[in-house]
Amino acid sequence: MRKTQKKQAGEFMELLARAHEAVGKAVSTGKNYIAMELLEQCQEGAIQLGELVEKAEGEGCGMIPLLEDYCELVYQIYEEVRQGQGASADRISEDLQQSLIKIEKYLRDNIKTRTEIVFLPYKASMWDSLESVWKAAEEDPDCDAYVIPIPYFDKNPDGSLREAHYEGDLYPEYVPVTDYNDYNFDARRPDMIYIHNPYDECNHVTSVHPFFYSKNLKKYTDNLIYIPYFILAEPDPENEESVEGVKNFCTVPGVFYADKVVVQSEAMRQAYIKALISETGEESRSIWEKKIFGIGSPKIDKVLNTKKEELKIPEEWLQIIKKPDGSWKKIIFYNTSVAALLKYEEKMLEKMEHVFGVFKGNQEKMTLWWRPHPLIKATIESMRPQLWQKYQKIVKRYKAEGWGIYDDSADMDRAVVISDAYYGDPSSIVPLYGETGKLAMIQNVDIICDT
Repeated sequence: MRKTQKKQAGEFMELLARAHEAVGKAVSTGKNYIAMELLEQCQEGAIQLGELVEKAEGEGCGMIPLLEDYCELVYQIYEEVRQGQGASADRISEDLQQSLIKIEKYLRDNIKTRTEIVFLPYKASMWDSLESVWKAAEEDPDCDAYVIPIPYFDKNPDGSLREAHYEGDLYPEYVPVTDYNDYNFDARRPDMIYIHNPYDECNHVTSVHPFFYSKNLKKYTDNLIYIPYFILAEPDPENEESVEGVKNFCTVPGVFYADKVVVQSEAMRQAYIKALISETGEESRSIWEKKIFGIGSPKIDKVLNTKKEELKIPEEWLQIIKKPDGSWKKIIFYNTSVAALLKYEEKMLEKMEHVFGVFKGNQEKMTLWWRPHPLIKATIESMRPQLWQKYQKIVKRYKAEGWGIYDDSADMDRAVVISDAYYGDPSSIVPLYGETGKLAMIQNVDIICDT
């Protein structure tokens, strides 16, 4: 039985207990007509409680016969009062209460409380930020976990919603997916909702469907939990500039509306708290200290627990990776970010072409595994439309030449685990890559052929 259902059952029984007292009082003062009305209400309440229990636990639940016995007792007392047989008020109250105590005891001792948890990822490539939490919920026999990928939209330059996307078919086969149209949030009211997109309407490039904004989801649960889909370079909470560097990630709707926020470390927690206090005042300190938890990121769990030999690599990629003798070349994970492209524009495109030229010339020894940020297309079209055609040409030529891997799949962790080193823009992938102990090199747009 769900926690909310068990709470509702308890409320039913509290009402019945109060009604029993009122029945005894009415009988003792000779107001039998009031007692009869109250007994009818007790009967109706017990029937509603039985329907709730049957729905949650099935017809075979042992609480049903106890409710049937209670209803029979209520009927007998009703007839006794109706016929004016000099019923004892104390006995009536005692009999009703003893029957109710048996029902309460069964509910407490025999019906387990089940927790319903909903996970609302939006991009499949960011699912790793929730996966280890989902796995723990999925393995809990007293928990019902639902993964409900939600639709999102690209945005036009004026902020209006444009093309809709839904990636429910891109999740790993072992993750059971529920269609967002098939889950009634208002009726089910899950015990917990996990989100990893905190921006609501504030992102300039994309937006989840407005129903799934954190401020709206808060209406449907008592426990909205936000876990960032990214990890950041570790801040120094004692350094004002370092705290300021994470402020934009803290002061977003998801942080304000969530009941709990889970970040990657205690240092990040302290930085969040300081950044939020600077925004909302010292008097808010206790709110943030209770809300924010620095217990680690599921993204790190995913990378460290993924074994290279368990990963599937497309055959056409293996042909690029393998040398003629079957051994593997060194694999370089090349990451190009949204931020760098927005900042450097044409210069960034030129840098990319130079990088490709260097790696193409060394393809016998190294494999370049290019994984552009999944929102680059939407970002350029929305914020730098003049770059789109040239960027498209670069991608098309790179893919056509076939000497490197182009990875636009939903599985970012595969590139992290399989590659031997990282090269590319500073981004949230860099601190994640650092957790593997492998080399990470940051490209400098101002230097040509620095690979």
